[in-house]
Amino acid sequence: MLKNVAVILLNGAHPFELGVVCEVFGIDRSDEGLPVYDFAVASAEGPTLTTHAGFTLRTEHGLERLESADLIAVPAGDTYTEREYPPELLDALRRAVDRGTRVLSVCSGVFVLGAAGLLDGRRCAVHWRHAEQLARQYPRTTVEPDVLYVDDDPVITSAGTAAGIDACLHLVRKEQGPEVANRIARRMVVPPHRDGGQAQYIERPLPRSSCDTVGEVLAWMEQHLDQEVTVEQLAARAHMSPRTFARRFQQETGTTPYRWILRQRVLLAQHLLEATDETVDAIAGRTGFGTAAALRHQFMRALGTTPNAYRRTFRGPEAA
Repeated sequence: MLKNVAVILLNGAHPFELGVVCEVFGIDRSDEGLPVYDFAVASAEGPTLTTHAGFTLRTEHGLERLESADLIAVPAGDTYTEREYPPELLDALRRAVDRGTRVLSVCSGVFVLGAAGLLDGRRCAVHWRHAEQLARQYPRTTVEPDVLYVDDDPVITSAGTAAGIDACLHLVRKEQGPEVANRIARRMVVPPHRDGGQAQYIERPLPRSSCDTVGEVLAWMEQHLDQEVTVEQLAARAHMSPRTFARRFQQETGTTPYRWILRQRVLLAQHLLEATDETVDAIAGRTGFGTAAALRHQFMRALGTTPNAYRRTFRGPEAA
């Protein structure tokens, strides 16, 4: 049962991510019949802590507060991706999980869990900017770079900033039911559950070939995304056999011609949804998908959301 919640901080803590956990679990909403949690903020590095925003925080609780918690939350921090952590904190987190306590990270707080060995053999989420670094540092974990959060009980990890709200509300929904989670979300004026993942927020610049072998063909493909082309046609442009062209293309781009052009079509569709008022049908034609149904299918596969939902997210509901 979720009753006792402790947030653990280190120097350089991010106030917003701390505030996310405080907002969900640290406010008395008993006047609405909602649960009241035994909530506290604890420090792993002394009573006074610095923050990423330039002010300090002071708390009376230390690591001893973690011993009675049902949930330990680890918000993000400024240098959490590269710093060393107090061994006593890592020991406390391991003991907590051994006795059945859940741990929840927001954004780069997941690096603390990794240092404690709590990600080994588990799936986890993190802000997309940190996904590659997390995978390198902790190769025994599976990083899910496109999702808002991962629940690999008893370890719950979330992506950047506001995704911590999604993870916290998910845990409330799991432990205390959808009605409680929905009412807390309504008080916070946030959706109780967001569709899609963080894939739709990732910046993906167009890849460039480091070699001239297929460079001219790539440039041509970018300018003719609305056309159907075959490997044989592309190979002819490069004056190669189809087999040699496919091998060279894989070596220089890391993917196949089909997957490359499919990704560029999705990128172009994203740009048109953000920057123009064209209909989804028109955008499907311009990007080579042909029909709105085909565009929706590929958009959902690539980004975990629909074209109209994407447009609402980046341009507001009236645009969609």
